Amino acid sequence: MTRPPTAAQRRVIDAADPVTGRLRGTEAQLTALVGRGFAFRHPRPPHDHFLTPAGHRIREAPEPPTATEPRAATEPRTARETEPTGGFAARVGGEESAAGGPARAREVHSAWQGLLELRRMTNPDGATDRPCGWERAHLVRAAALALEASGQPPEGPDTPGYRVRATPQPEAVAVYAPEGERLRACTAALERVGWQTGEYTEPRTRTRYLLASPRRV
Repeated sequence: MTRPPTAAQRRVIDAADPVTGRLRGTEAQLTALVGRGFAFRHPRPPHDHFLTPAGHRIREAPEPPTATEPRAATEPRTARETEPTGGFAARVGGEESAAGGPARAREVHSAWQGLLELRRMTNPDGATDRPCGWERAHLVRAAALALEASGQPPEGPDTPGYRVRATPQPEAVAVYAPEGERLRACTAALERVGWQTGEYTEPRTRTRYLLASPRRV
């Protein structure tokens, strides 16, 4: 069984880029994380270090309680707690507050460029037009980022837009949006960046939605 990271290693893991999992730290810290299976060193220059699936699980898991700050073992972390301070979080739709403007647009653009770089560095052929392993492991966040980066608006308290939700199907998310032009725009946005989609109707509500999956080839 893999030993949990030390407090110092946990701080490096928590500070990883929330989208790409890219790590920053001293050579000794990064080498130690590789040795523990929480990170890998990319073989291509500039040989950056990234979280492995085990490293992502560590970052998204509740932190163990400390003597000065006890925490119930069953208390889940909130969405805000699972991201590093100031980290980027893709909007899945339905958020109570969603500030926009130029600052948000810059954040989205930066996150999307980071994801394209992760595709280039982790897809075996260096392809950027096809989703990578991180996206398949974080389907809802990846689809939401693709939609927001394409200019599609997420659903807000008083504004229509997309909603991305998990499904029981492996490697598939459901995307809801106002029927017609908005739903077709979501289809086009996802397919442009390597997702395959199909349009379906919920049997009970007759609501139209997309079932989207990351393309492998």
